[in-house]
Amino acid sequence: MTTPEPAEHDAYPPQALHDYAFLADGERGALVGPRGEICWLCAPRWHSGAVFSTLIGGAGLYAVTPRGRCVPGGHYEEGSLIWRSRWITEDGIVECREALAFPGEPGRLVLLRRVHATEGPARVRVILHPLTEYGTQQLREARRDNDGVWTARVGDLHLRWTGGGDASLSEVSTADAHFTLDLALDAGQRHDLVLELGERPPRDDTPAVPSDTWSRTERAWSNSVPALDDTVAAHDARQAYAALRGMTNADGGMVAAATTSLPERSEQGRNYDYRYAWIRDQCYAGQAVAAAGQHPLLDDAVRFVGARLHEDGPKVRPAYTVDGGPVPDQRTLALPGYPGGFDRIGNHVNRQFQLDVFGEALLLLAAAARQDRLDRDGRQAAEIAVAAIGSRWSEPDTGIWELADRAWTHSRLICAAGLRRIADVAPDSARRGEWIELADTILAHTTAHAVRLDGHWQRAPDDTGLDAALLLPPVRGLLPADDLRTRATLRAYTENLTSDHYAYRFRHDERPLEEAEGAFLLCGFVTALAEHHQGRKAEAYRWFERNRHACGAADLYSEEYDIAQRQLRGNLPQAFVHALMLETAATLARDTPA
Repeated sequence: MTTPEPAEHDAYPPQALHDYAFLADGERGALVGPRGEICWLCAPRWHSGAVFSTLIGGAGLYAVTPRGRCVPGGHYEEGSLIWRSRWITEDGIVECREALAFPGEPGRLVLLRRVHATEGPARVRVILHPLTEYGTQQLREARRDNDGVWTARVGDLHLRWTGGGDASLSEVSTADAHFTLDLALDAGQRHDLVLELGERPPRDDTPAVPSDTWSRTERAWSNSVPALDDTVAAHDARQAYAALRGMTNADGGMVAAATTSLPERSEQGRNYDYRYAWIRDQCYAGQAVAAAGQHPLLDDAVRFVGARLHEDGPKVRPAYTVDGGPVPDQRTLALPGYPGGFDRIGNHVNRQFQLDVFGEALLLLAAAARQDRLDRDGRQAAEIAVAAIGSRWSEPDTGIWELADRAWTHSRLICAAGLRRIADVAPDSARRGEWIELADTILAHTTAHAVRLDGHWQRAPDDTGLDAALLLPPVRGLLPADDLRTRATLRAYTENLTSDHYAYRFRHDERPLEEAEGAFLLCGFVTALAEHHQGRKAEAYRWFERNRHACGAADLYSEEYDIAQRQLRGNLPQAFVHALMLETAATLARDTPA
């Protein structure tokens, strides 16, 4: 590995997703590659245009890379998203400690990078090339003050960069305007770089002090991520929690993934923008946290989902921006995209109806109520969700996998499960009776139309296939473990839609499963929960361990896993996979099923 020069399209090409680390402060996130390149960062918000976008073929990056040959590595500091890039060089060992100052401020980010010559001297090249709106708006009005602090504008954002006082600035009249800094550090020496980007000019003339900002960030992570010592694989559970916390903003909205357009399958057109808050995913995260104990992320999920129910009632959309706004329409950009895919922003989910979100909302609210964390607004939100199910459960919807409108079995069963769980914490016997009666009506109707002759649930009345989603309603309390439909469905699913303890969603066509799509990690953890529900704890552990290790070098999960190539596929990190990993780690620690 040698230090490249711009242009970064060639010098810093996309890497395998396995090799990226993730920084986040709740309001936005960044991906860091193995050569110290921040190749993806949207600002000021998750769904804003990217400032660094070489990941999907755009321009703009921020690289801290040792000169000469080196071997990369790195790790997170325990229970945080503070990453330590580490390189073994010909002269010694160089580290770069990096983080987004946490918790983040809406509209303003602070990106911390501390270069350290850990062993021996270090020679490091720094390139800062900010270009907003996916590489279309360049750096301008750059000035260096007497203290060596750079200020500039880039698109609509204000920039301040501390620690780069000796950097050279290329010709600012071109789109290649960027800073270049060569650092020469003696053994043991450190050098701090602080990048600030905001919607407004810096609040004062004093840049962020690196030591103070680092200290605040360390304390905040320590206070935000619980020990989770009562889970199995506690280290991984903490990192999953840290990822979920980093993806949750001040309004309680949790982004589904930090990225857009990373293909689920090469050249198959399955490229999506997941930089929004899916109601279902947020409910999964809240339920996972509830399984692990009483933690603030549960309250965040209840607050965000409850607010959407109060605002939109039976017309709740499947997804929103993390600040509660509408998801923009889907469109493409004039970028090459990540290899095997193409660029896409916005999401057509904004035009869909997904019935199951009401059931998931009830399961979330019931979980909060069982821990005495549901206030008056939350109970009213539950009433709204119940009413929505009552009026809409017979309508076709796009379902959990966002397919064509149909009477999807999972959507109806998860609503029935949510009704039963919320009935357990109903404020009075009348409501309890009404909600159980509605659940029974939905279950009876679905049983009459969506059970195959051999006894297992089928995907829809007009689709006799199997589906991983059908394992979840019994786990959520709809049916007991000894229910014949529950057992038949799990048996048929594991025989037909799994391979070597990897799980797939459903059969697309007659191709082998692994040729149609990658193993779906969410489904692997759901299968572990289903086996635990049956009391088969050893088998549950097998599923858990197989899927727990289908992560990248930084313990991050994407949506899918290519088992032949041992590669991550789809957007990164995928929140609902981290949520189900956390829930399974908490559930397996219990001696008996819930």
